[in-house]
Amino acid sequence: MGEDQRVESLSDWYLQEQLDFDKRLIRFRYQTLKPHLQGPQGLELGPAEGEMTQFLVSDFAELTVVEGSAELLAQIPDRLNLSKVHSLFEEFKPERQYNTIVMEHILEHVDRPVDLLMKVKEWLMPGGKILIGVPNGNSIHRLVAVKMGLLKHPCELNSRDHALGHRRVYTQDTLKADLQDAGLHLVEMGGVFFKPLSNKQIQDNWTEEMIQGFYELGKEFPENSAELYAVAMCSDC
Repeated sequence: MGEDQRVESLSDWYLQEQLDFDKRLIRFRYQTLKPHLQGPQGLELGPAEGEMTQFLVSDFAELTVVEGSAELLAQIPDRLNLSKVHSLFEEFKPERQYNTIVMEHILEHVDRPVDLLMKVKEWLMPGGKILIGVPNGNSIHRLVAVKMGLLKHPCELNSRDHALGHRRVYTQDTLKADLQDAGLHLVEMGGVFFKPLSNKQIQDNWTEEMIQGFYELGKEFPENSAELYAVAMCSDC
């Protein structure tokens, strides 16, 4: 199966299996990254059906989104300042550079994450930022899964990872290593949401106050949060 076919085959998960709490986590990730957004030109890689795009489109004079699945790209509503491009990231050839490039949950999917980062940094305007989000292998819920015998080690891919097409999960150290190997300077790294249970368990049983509380807690325990985020700039341009 080619990479384009692989990407298209995974689109059904977003349209049929994605939970409301999955979307809530995307909104939390947007809230976390928002202070680092700078325009006027923005690029979002891998918007899926546009859960984060609906917010990002108001932050830029012009926003370009690049999605490998035509089915998912079609779900994103048209906006005057939004350009939608159907392409694999590795084959995308932008006509301009960007002030901010958002790579939310991209690196765990691609075959060669460092190669992609090296390519993406060439698309940055001087002083531009790359904003990255990845699943954290040292999330507390993965550490618990090891103790329960459900995972052999925290970074082992589980059934949900496979359903989403993940090739890896990250830790703070492995994410820092990929950024360094790509010639990127790490400006900031942190965590999003402290998640002791599965998304489905949280969706079915937690109150709004609990969800907000564990979002705030994730800021204080980034090394064990559900997600890691990084703000990076080009260090060798």
